[in-house]
Amino acid sequence: MKKVVLFAFNGDKMCFIHVLLNALEMRDRGYEVKIVVEGSATKLVPEMAKEGDFLYPLYKEAKEKRLFAVVCRACSAKMKVLEAVEREGLPLGGTMKGHPSMSEYLDRGYQLITF
Repeated sequence: MKKVVLFAFNGDKMCFIHVLLNALEMRDRGYEVKIVVEGSATKLVPEMAKEGDFLYPLYKEAKEKRLFAVVCRACSAKMKVLEAVEREGLPLGGTMKGHPSMSEYLDRGYQLITF
């Protein structure tokens, strides 16, 4: 089975839509796929969680399919969305000084793609 982790750093919605689209397509094709939300992308969580936002349907589907592995705790705090991420019930963490570690995914055989 192919294993892919998508690290999303970019807080631009037109970039993040491709994270969601690719994650959902890979899952449908049988990949083991994870999404890690980092950097300014963390600020998108409360925005795309709102019904009516153009990312909402894809976000909701990815969330229901448990594709979100972790949202960076340190960046969520810095971007002032920590409470919003907690309300959404997305996993928060970061074993590398508060940030998710890429090497942990590489060590587990994931191909890493950054956005």
